[in-house]
Amino acid sequence: MSSRIIPVSPFDYVVFGATGDLTRRKLIPALYYRFADGQFDEQSRIIGVSRTKWDDRKFRAVAREAVGEFVKKDHQDKKLLERFVSCFSYIPNDVTDPKGWAELRASLRDDENVVRAFYLAVAPNIFGPICNYLDKKKYWRADARVVLEKPLGHDLASSRQINDAVAEVFSEDQVYRIDHYLGKETVQNLLALRFANTLFEPIWNSAHIDHVQITVAESIGAGTRGYYDESGALRDMIQNHILQLLCLVAMEPPASDEANALRDEKLKVLRALKPIAGEAVHKTSVRGQYRGVTSGDASVASYQDELPEEKKGSHTETFVALKAEVKNWRWAGVPFYIRTGKRLAQRVSEIVIQFRAIPHSIFAHAVGAPNPNKLVIRLQPDEGVKMFLMIKDPGPGGLRLREVPLNLSFADTFATRTPEAYERLLLDVVRGNQTLFMRRDELEAAWAWIDPIRQAWDEAAEGPQTYTAGTWGPTGAIALIERDGRTWHEESDDPLA
Repeated sequence: MSSRIIPVSPFDYVVFGATGDLTRRKLIPALYYRFADGQFDEQSRIIGVSRTKWDDRKFRAVAREAVGEFVKKDHQDKKLLERFVSCFSYIPNDVTDPKGWAELRASLRDDENVVRAFYLAVAPNIFGPICNYLDKKKYWRADARVVLEKPLGHDLASSRQINDAVAEVFSEDQVYRIDHYLGKETVQNLLALRFANTLFEPIWNSAHIDHVQITVAESIGAGTRGYYDESGALRDMIQNHILQLLCLVAMEPPASDEANALRDEKLKVLRALKPIAGEAVHKTSVRGQYRGVTSGDASVASYQDELPEEKKGSHTETFVALKAEVKNWRWAGVPFYIRTGKRLAQRVSEIVIQFRAIPHSIFAHAVGAPNPNKLVIRLQPDEGVKMFLMIKDPGPGGLRLREVPLNLSFADTFATRTPEAYERLLLDVVRGNQTLFMRRDELEAAWAWIDPIRQAWDEAAEGPQTYTAGTWGPTGAIALIERDGRTWHEESDDPLA
């Protein structure tokens, strides 16, 4: 069964920072897929804006290259590609120069049936000035949308400053704070799994769930990205992506699928998180930094080796493990174990719901003890859902218990390409659907929880623990969960994986 494609209204999508890596790697391929599926056509415009002295021809050439590199070969079509790049135009403009905006004015259509959206793929410190110029130059409209890429600050105070500047021009219902994790198909399926079935909701609580694990692991390193050393894993991954996943697991059923109904429930979770501050930080958190490794002729550089000379000795963490708690009736006493990092054993993002053990086993003479049930929601790669159950191993000669997964693989079940997160999010902006975007109060609640952890680390005498590239992080992360009598779920734990 193929999905039904619903076209969106014609749009003018203005991308500030159009020459950047995000536009080439994510935005252009995502828009191509949506164009190929017929969700928009040549009535729409993608207008690139940047200081680089390009023109329409150059921008279209870059778009062709991006499609050639990042779109699957069996989805590429030369005639379709030429139609697609005809939607592209480019305006060289230093957005901090108030004299350089006239050409953009001429490119925007005043037709109220054409959606106007501004995508700010630039440094957050110029979000405010761009919005201010959009207002002064009358590019603002009551129905216009502005998309904000992270990072939205480095702490609560800076986040408020950025959002205050944007709010001087755009109302909250015009602002789309993008978190690409919320656009992933499996993340949205978490909502369907919980709220479109009667099976899980009665047992989705502390009476039946022992603990929850959320892992977002990358096998690549930080490289030479200057931004990462200013951010670190806590700000880069946990403050936005992982806390959003935690909210979707822990939230109460919303009254509807309307954007604010969903976001109201996520906000309640963020505000119910038990604060981690002072000495508690060192008991419930672990930070690490990868060191290099050599194996045969291959070698992997350490994080320190990747830094420029002036940043050597940096204490920026490339790994974080946390034990979080949601202080409400549903989740009282259920720990949420979180870990994320770079240069780990494999690239994987998943949520593990570990149910409690059966209260009494009748299988005194069986071979093999009954393991507690476990639900694993895999976000990437190989998106899918596994429910681990105990069964009798076939054959005569006594009862042998075996754990096996009921495996819902998206690739096998739907036999179709899983859309990338940006495909949905970019066109949700055009649709005016804010469900998968962060509201300001959510963002600030997340920062309020993160900031004391960061402060305690900054004040600590010791730096992050080191771990060997290609492993699952520092030994402290293993101790964090094992002293509670639990273990991290890893791929090798999956029978029949």
